[in-house]
Amino acid sequence: MKQPVIVGVTPLYDIQRDSLWMVPGYMDGIVDAGGLPIMLPLTADQQQLEQLIDRIDGVLFTGGQDVDPAVYHAEMLPSCGEICPARDAMERVLLRLCRERHKPVYGICRGIQFFNAALGGTLYQHLPVELPSEVEHHMQAPYDCAVHTVSIKKNSLLHRILGKESAAVNSYHHQGVKTLAPSLIASAFAPDGLIEAVEDVSQPFFLATQWHPEFFFEKDADSRRIFRAFVQACAEKA
Repeated sequence: MKQPVIVGVTPLYDIQRDSLWMVPGYMDGIVDAGGLPIMLPLTADQQQLEQLIDRIDGVLFTGGQDVDPAVYHAEMLPSCGEICPARDAMERVLLRLCRERHKPVYGICRGIQFFNAALGGTLYQHLPVELPSEVEHHMQAPYDCAVHTVSIKKNSLLHRILGKESAAVNSYHHQGVKTLAPSLIASAFAPDGLIEAVEDVSQPFFLATQWHPEFFFEKDADSRRIFRAFVQACAEKA
């Protein structure tokens, strides 16, 4: 397999420190799957992102701050967390370029939320207020263990990757998909009905999960399968 260059690992941004940073698991999960990850600069410059996207084989959209409710035309509630307009602006351009060029993409946590919001869906801004549940969606560290299961839609991309209709996942989020974007399908659900994975069948590989394989892949075979399927799709695009 040709080594794919996953340049599109979107950066995490610490607003207080004015600093770009990265959770090692995003990079290590890709390396473990046979890829070569490179963190992107934080920019919404179309020309710069076009140059980058034409030189990469796929993009991983990482977790991070809440998506600005303005992205999905909603008023910000007091329970909404910190937002990062710079990331929203960058990822809007990057997602459009990926879709236009049919680049494989995988989104984690904020990734599923941003995909849904940018493509015309809406979000719960704070699950404990808007969708109270006994399901543990905001576990305590460490995040390398399962806290609930998800049911997986048969014949979905996720089902083909994992080969089963149920999986045990970790969970660390306070927002989630509310109204599904028109171009997406939901392919996994938590026991309380919350959407846990989305896909776009019009794209060669377009997947996002609400859970966190980057914290779990060293212990969890399903997390490794997701990273490997993503990297394989990138290799095929190369």
